[in-house]
Amino acid sequence: MDNTTKTRGITKVGIVVSDAMDKTVVIRVERLVMHKLYHRFVQRARKFTAHDETNVCKVGDKVQIMECRPLSRSKRFRVVRVIERAS
Repeated sequence: MDNTTKTRGITKVGIVVSDAMDKTVVIRVERLVMHKLYHRFVQRARKFTAHDETNVCKVGDKVQIMECRPLSRSKRFRVVRVIERAS
């Protein structure tokens, strides 16, 4: 069996808003949705908890997360990589 990670599943990009837990980060993912009446784009956001095995993510980092098997009651995503560090 090889040691490569599977690339199946949904990937999302978001900003870390909390790293207070051990090996867990909260990520805010924003998306644009067309308003039905005004036909303008409106920003919608949702928070996901993700598994951070090495505890490298800090608040403000831009990270990519990928869907995985359920790791706990709320964790369904895993941090794939840190795209941009917070300044």
